[in-house]
Amino acid sequence: MAVTDEAIEKIKGMIVSGALRPGDRLPKESELAADLGLSRNSLREAVRALSLIRILDVRQGDGTYVTSLDPQLLLEALSFVVDFHRDDTVLEFLAVRRILEPAATAMACARITEAELDALTQQLDELGATPSVEELVACDLEFHRGIVQSSGNSVLCSLLDGLSGPTTRARVWRGLTQEDAVSRTLHEHRAILTALRDRDAEAARSWATVHIASVEQWLRSTL
Repeated sequence: MAVTDEAIEKIKGMIVSGALRPGDRLPKESELAADLGLSRNSLREAVRALSLIRILDVRQGDGTYVTSLDPQLLLEALSFVVDFHRDDTVLEFLAVRRILEPAATAMACARITEAELDALTQQLDELGATPSVEELVACDLEFHRGIVQSSGNSVLCSLLDGLSGPTTRARVWRGLTQEDAVSRTLHEHRAILTALRDRDAEAARSWATVHIASVEQWLRSTL
């Protein structure tokens, strides 16, 4: 593994230094191995590892390319790892959401368009006052994703998208077991939307915090 790690670091160094840029095709395996002072086997293992985390794209019959290095693409690996979370770490994921999502919601105040606000309003209107828990949770995911995307920060958006999975089951279970969960969620969504329409960043931040903290507090009470 030490030899493969060295190969990974050398390829990473070429990308970070700009010797290889997004979309560039890597030199032939024999040439690159010689240039980097690596065996072809260790280079091959490094390429395989970097392709798994979406740094490199191996195209059969064409060659190996540096990907776009877009944050959303690179953070797909985070979603994969997050899927292996243990149930006892859900509170930790919620705590991270509580730190990041209110900040993203506040940022969205200055950037979200009226058309985007109208789309979010329509989404809530179509959901109605008595949705099923599954419908509510699906809407909740889309609602917050839409707001975070409007923050204009693709890294933040990708991070929160990757972190949302572990908390989905907790949100569904809360909806099934807590008497007022559905009405509270709908009320909090409307309050966040009102703050966004008013361009009140602090109110938007506060309501987003309340919204996530309510799930967190319920989960703590059940453990």
